[in-house]
Amino acid sequence: MTGSAAGRFAPRMARLRAAMAAGGCDAFLADHAELIAWISGYTVSETLYRAAIVPTEGDPCFVLRSIDAGPCRSGVWFGDVATFDDHEDPHGAVAAALAARGLAGARIGVDPVSYGHTVATAQRLAELLPDARFVPLPGLSDRLRACKFADEIDAITAAAHIADQCMLGLEGHVHPGSTVREVAAMAAAAQLRLGADDGGPGPILVSGGHDSGSHVDFLHGSGLDRTLMPGDILHVELTPRVGNYGARLMRPVFVGEPPAEAPETFRRLAALQDRQIAAMRPGVAAREVDALLRTAVLAAGLRADYGNVTGYAMGLYARTPRPSDFSQSFHPAADFRLEPGQVFHMYVSARGVAVSETALVTENGPRLLTICPRRPMQG
Repeated sequence: MTGSAAGRFAPRMARLRAAMAAGGCDAFLADHAELIAWISGYTVSETLYRAAIVPTEGDPCFVLRSIDAGPCRSGVWFGDVATFDDHEDPHGAVAAALAARGLAGARIGVDPVSYGHTVATAQRLAELLPDARFVPLPGLSDRLRACKFADEIDAITAAAHIADQCMLGLEGHVHPGSTVREVAAMAAAAQLRLGADDGGPGPILVSGGHDSGSHVDFLHGSGLDRTLMPGDILHVELTPRVGNYGARLMRPVFVGEPPAEAPETFRRLAALQDRQIAAMRPGVAAREVDALLRTAVLAAGLRADYGNVTGYAMGLYARTPRPSDFSQSFHPAADFRLEPGQVFHMYVSARGVAVSETALVTENGPRLLTICPRRPMQG
């Protein structure tokens, strides 16, 4: 990367090193996919263990498979890349890289909540580096990234724009006789043409309609080969990413004349969510924002129960086991307060109808990054 790219990562390194100093660490071992990308500009799947080593001073070091060294060197802003061949011990390579940089007996910060830092990894590194002290910093990998920098918000905004365009492009092209798979393929192709990293559109499935009854648990259903019929409600969730940064958007698509109660259900849900989003201001408790929607939906009889969150963190989605980031999410026990720079996917569903937006918390209150009209789409 260029010097300007290195400068873009300087505030991130400063934020990380402040957390390291608070924990009394000489170095930090990042093995969380999103944090690795956030630190370095590059990430890779954990086919074999890989990590980024961040000392208190000087450049980080990326340790990974030799086959991935080329893309890594092209993607990171620093020059220190250590490699191992596939027949070698990845943990041994990381331990050797730490030792080579004078950190064999150091206080090394780790995030035990990182899905890359398994019990087996912790035990193996402790065996290889018996003089090191591993300092647990639980949740740091997500906490560091909670408030986005301007370049991150720009990437999420670009993804949101793709979601808006793609959703509007589906309108008028979802007809009885089509399959759900055909609609999903249409959305995937559109997202790629519009500049998304990949074509995965997110869940697209029949959520309500002529034979489905009133569902609240349809968001993660299946049925790509279902043939659409008049009266169906197609649930469309779009999840484009730009430079690994994602935005999300949900709308129902009415196939022909919708069930009689569906338009009114959407109107009520959207109005309640508008009230919820309007409350997303710095300093407000997340549980209070959640309650504004959750309590109202239940009181209105739109759902008999409400077991899911009403929003969750958006941002960087790298090669990771989790499709959604619940490190900060809205539910009755949520114990964080909103801060400027946080971005969330806020969603609500009932009776086969769903609506969602990607929302940014600013100093002056909330700002929607998705700006698709807040109405059902007509097939």
